Amino acid sequence: MPAKKSSATTNKKKASAEKKSGYDASNITVLEGLEAVRKRPGMYIGSTGSRGLHHMIWEVVDNSFDEAMAGHCNEITIKLQPDHWVSVTDNGRGIPVDIHPKKKVSALELVMTTLHAGGKFGDGGYKVSGGLHGVGVSVVNALSKEVKAEVHRDGKVWLQEYKLGKAKAKVKAIGKTKVTGTIISFRADDDIFDTLDFSWKTIIDHLRQQAYLNKGVKIHIVDERSPEEREADSSATKITGSSYQFYFEGGIASYIKHINKNREPKHDTIFYLEKKVDEIAMEVAFQYTADYSESVHCFANNITNPGGGTHLVGFRTALTRTLNNYARKKNIIKEKDPNLSGEDVREGMTAIISVKVPDPQFEGQTKDKLGNPEVRPAVEAAFAEQLEIFLEENPKDAEGIIGKCLLAAKARNAARIARDSVLRKGALDGITLPGKLADCASRKAENSEIYIVEGDSAGGSAKQGRDRHTQAILPLRGKVLNVERARLDKILANNELKSLIIALGTNIGEMFDIGKLRYHKIIIMTDADVDGSHIRTLLLTLFFRYFPEIITQGHLYIAQPPLYSVKKGKGLEYFYNEEALHKYLKKEGIDFAEIEIENEDSESEDAEDTSSKKSAKKLGIQRYKGLGEMNPEQLWETTMNPENRIMLQVTIDDAENASEVFDILMGSEVAPRKKFIQTHAKSVKNLDI
Repeated sequence: MPAKKSSATTNKKKASAEKKSGYDASNITVLEGLEAVRKRPGMYIGSTGSRGLHHMIWEVVDNSFDEAMAGHCNEITIKLQPDHWVSVTDNGRGIPVDIHPKKKVSALELVMTTLHAGGKFGDGGYKVSGGLHGVGVSVVNALSKEVKAEVHRDGKVWLQEYKLGKAKAKVKAIGKTKVTGTIISFRADDDIFDTLDFSWKTIIDHLRQQAYLNKGVKIHIVDERSPEEREADSSATKITGSSYQFYFEGGIASYIKHINKNREPKHDTIFYLEKKVDEIAMEVAFQYTADYSESVHCFANNITNPGGGTHLVGFRTALTRTLNNYARKKNIIKEKDPNLSGEDVREGMTAIISVKVPDPQFEGQTKDKLGNPEVRPAVEAAFAEQLEIFLEENPKDAEGIIGKCLLAAKARNAARIARDSVLRKGALDGITLPGKLADCASRKAENSEIYIVEGDSAGGSAKQGRDRHTQAILPLRGKVLNVERARLDKILANNELKSLIIALGTNIGEMFDIGKLRYHKIIIMTDADVDGSHIRTLLLTLFFRYFPEIITQGHLYIAQPPLYSVKKGKGLEYFYNEEALHKYLKKEGIDFAEIEIENEDSESEDAEDTSSKKSAKKLGIQRYKGLGEMNPEQLWETTMNPENRIMLQVTIDDAENASEVFDILMGSEVAPRKKFIQTHAKSVKNLDI
């Protein structure tokens, strides 16, 4: 690309400081080569589906954020271009291009073509970095048809191009420049990925989060693929129809405001802490709302940690201790009264804990949990000190916070009494299982599965058609309670949910224990109509809010019963969606639209029959609206037989976004729900009115 088209930004200070920073070819440390990446791409990017495809962008963008965390970059641009090209531009220092002292090739070529080659492993490169163990840009190169790397550095524009991970020629200077930065452009390999279609919403959601975590960094997202205007939420600044910018001076305090935009706050001032202890930089923000569940998001070096870690432990310890000390000091909690528990002080809290650590230690390749022991005392001490000051300086906010915690404590006591009466000792060991449960013979959880079925009719068919050794059936009557608007004591008073909780065996709330789960497959099986969808959504709300570990550990599924059956002669075929049925009928020379017309007008004369209608009459086409319409043998054959059934596994890719959607759709506020429905109405498929 010519230098004049680059969007890298002038930064005279950075150019003069490069030598002082010591970031050159000697900082690039090589650990191993690229051999296995194309053979086993899933090991490096998670999958070859849509999720893995988007991970390619995150890996390149992570390098730009590393420059931002090091203080050398304040502007990043991501462009989605025609023909599946993506470019990522930053105004950082630019990848070094000089010759590596040991490998005798350009440092740029090493970074782009060698796994674990980068500034994250040696001294003088990055003190703090994110990314996937530093494999990022080389893996993107290996899994792309073509890549272009353009570097603005040392007053020159440098270029190198690659094909299937290998350099096409040496690094060369193609012009002069007064700016610094890097532009990486890539086109993913369609021989490896199932799809090359990037999702605008996925990219917007991820980069918005990164903008909150990197305050003061401008992030531009541009879609050049089509002239259609794109949508982004109110937190983005619209530049043109398909160009947006994220920029947050407030950092994670702004993030809290964004998450809570559809929730009722219990105090006005958002708590915010920014501090550095030794080499650990931390940001903490929180606000209490009228919700009943906690919403805590942890990050280490901009990487989300769903499993929490030492930063979360330090935060929780300081929170519980400081709020109790304040409440006793102000005589809100009397001497004879018990302390607030950790669960009490977290109910309704939205919190974000973000730390930047020089040498982060994560549990597992997915970086689910931070393990650095030194982080806990640093966060605990800094947060406790600042929270104490916040409570003293903001007495009205403190009153709202303590009031919310005391209300949660009263509800917890009521819930404990309800739980103790419902979940008596022995109730979870199969002694007093609910009468409506048809349990399986197996006592090995890993071999057992439970179908949560809508209604007694479907429950009867499922009980008769199941494999009694491994499959349990629990029919639910009617629509269960919406737990988004109810506390635990109300949940335990609901007979249908009470039966489900007992059947699962894990207990609920503070007594939850995933190790006691009685079935490793929990399958929601509802009718293919509006009521069935509503019941499924209510159950998903329950699992997301009160049994998230069941989802994150892969135990929750949604059954996929067929929508149609077609009888031809003595044969019977099942179809799980309209597209599959249309494809089948097309092969038979039948127009699906004409079948619908015929069904609507049963008095049409034979003389008007088209050849398509006549062919249709030779077939018996049935649309299943309910599971109860199938006999036990059909239900087993289509939906319950492990040999040929289709099930969808429920996962949580983005907990913050999922929580927001549950807030909107299942919460008490009508206006956000109405707006959501109006916005997404046109994208709904198979709408059943």
